[in-house]
Amino acid sequence: MKSIITVFAVLITFAFNAQNFQGKAIYKTSSKSNFKIGDEKGVSDKMQEELRKRIQKMSQKTFVLEFDKHSSTYKEEVQLEAPKPQLGTGVKVFSFGGSGASDVYFKNVKENRFANQTEIQGKRFLVKDTLPSYSWELSSETKNIGNYTCYKATFSKEEEKINHIIKDGESVEEKKKETVVTTAWYTTQIPVNNGPKNYQGLPGFVLEINDGKTTIVCTEIILNPSEKNSIDEPLKGKVVSLKEYHKIKEEKTKEMMEKFKSRNGFDIGNGINIKMGG
Repeated sequence: MKSIITVFAVLITFAFNAQNFQGKAIYKTSSKSNFKIGDEKGVSDKMQEELRKRIQKMSQKTFVLEFDKHSSTYKEEVQLEAPKPQLGTGVKVFSFGGSGASDVYFKNVKENRFANQTEIQGKRFLVKDTLPSYSWELSSETKNIGNYTCYKATFSKEEEKINHIIKDGESVEEKKKETVVTTAWYTTQIPVNNGPKNYQGLPGFVLEINDGKTTIVCTEIILNPSEKNSIDEPLKGKVVSLKEYHKIKEEKTKEMMEKFKSRNGFDIGNGINIKMGG
């Protein structure tokens, strides 16, 4: 009888711990720049290379993922705004349309849905939709990230890539389709189907993602922290679907690019604009 009670107590304790399980992961991101300047006068190869380095540095950010067994919030760590970089005479780089620091990406993997609180040019939106479905291909290849053994998984999809080229002082878009391979490294040592941003759907926790342009790497992870935060779904903003949000964003981006063209400026994506002259 005593042994039965003991086993029952252990099961209750395990269920309680699983129900109250929580973790916190810190991710660092970096992105490649996909722009080039053509035969623009006054912009040397050295200036272009320096500009690429500055833009890449601006894309390096820190995000925090707070999660439990089924839900999570992913948001940028608040930092002091860095000075806007300037390259020599007449070339400036600046951002517009919000830094993304107020964005909150909530997902519930059990209910297969997300809610992304974000902004476009100061207007707040709440994007609600089902989580994306990835056709993951699992591999037996492994590597260590920190103290965790990680397994490789990939998926491929065709995307339209847009490059911005400066010709005769004008921003020109070059569009082409290419197959993009996204590589994830996940660990089964953390039995949670989750990861940074909108990534999920693997038999473990994602510690690294690379989609060919952006790399997201976990640098610190804390399981069952002493101070636990509530994982709350964001509620503020105009509710739209993901398809509606993409349409609004595309329209606003075109409007903004037209404005900057009239000011000898051009958009290179990720909220970054380059201005030539003055």
